Amino acid sequence: MLIGLTGGIGSGKTTVAKLFETLGCSVYNSDEKAKALYYNPDIKKAVCQLLGNKAYLNETEIDKNFIAEKVFKNEPLLNQLNSIIHPAVKEDFIQFKNKLSHHSFIIKETAILFEAGINKDLDFSILVTAPTELKIHRVLKRSGISKAEIEARMKAQWSDEKKTPMANFVITNDDQSALIPQVQTILKKLKQHA
Repeated sequence: MLIGLTGGIGSGKTTVAKLFETLGCSVYNSDEKAKALYYNPDIKKAVCQLLGNKAYLNETEIDKNFIAEKVFKNEPLLNQLNSIIHPAVKEDFIQFKNKLSHHSFIIKETAILFEAGINKDLDFSILVTAPTELKIHRVLKRSGISKAEIEARMKAQWSDEKKTPMANFVITNDDQSALIPQVQTILKKLKQHA
């Protein structure tokens, strides 16, 4: 069973993904895989042609802030970058999935599950939500980007309100509601469909 897991920046979807992993699910982290795929020679060449060599700090590190600064305020450029990265991630996920054909639950963690229509290729979808101010606080704590930059990235993503009706399950990560019982409840419901 293929399950999509998504949430906006600062929602805590990676924390939730780790809980699913701890409870026996296989998790594919699309964001991490995408970062790794930036070093594929063909992709690197295409990214440099699109954004310039400054997109790479060195042979092992992309300049995330430079890339974000360029694309999050320029939707056509973001779409062009996505058209380079997304097909490679999609192919990589197929390989990951094929290696794990004996696993009952494979979670695909991705920030743009609904925006990119990835949910259409999966059996179920889970959305992690959190209040906007809490999301901003979390991102400020973990990264060196400004509040204005975080808000710009949030604007580039669909809101929780837009995504909620599209999700099969919603996890509230507001630092008040316990996460583990929510994850366990979803797993229990998924097992009924397996």
